[in-house]
Amino acid sequence: QVQLVESGGGLVQAGGSLRLSCAASGTIFRINTMAWYRQAPGNQRDLVASITSEGSTNYAESAKGRFTISRDNSKNTVYLEMNSLKPEDTLVYYCFANIRVRGNFYDTNYWGKGTLVTVSS
Repeated sequence: QVQLVESGGGLVQAGGSLRLSCAASGTIFRINTMAWYRQAPGNQRDLVASITSEGSTNYAESAKGRFTISRDNSKNTVYLEMNSLKPEDTLVYYCFANIRVRGNFYDTNYWGKGTLVTVSS
């Protein structure tokens, strides 16, 4: 099986920075797109940023210029560097990965359990 484990959330003052990490583990053959989403209680989960296995990135408008997504394929890990944080960035952040498990002939979407980011004003 596959697990995604996030780390790096916490409390930061407005204007500060945080770095989220998400490590995938298990019987992985290949990791395709990795991404970060965020969600407020009762709302849908929205894409923050995504990165392909080749390194192509895509950002939500709210993240452009402030957040940077990157990945280390040797460690099966994706990162989200968040700068100039605002109180409205206070949300639960979820890691996502599209993964080919060893022995399968299809790709599966996996999610982490989420990490809370709180930005105080």
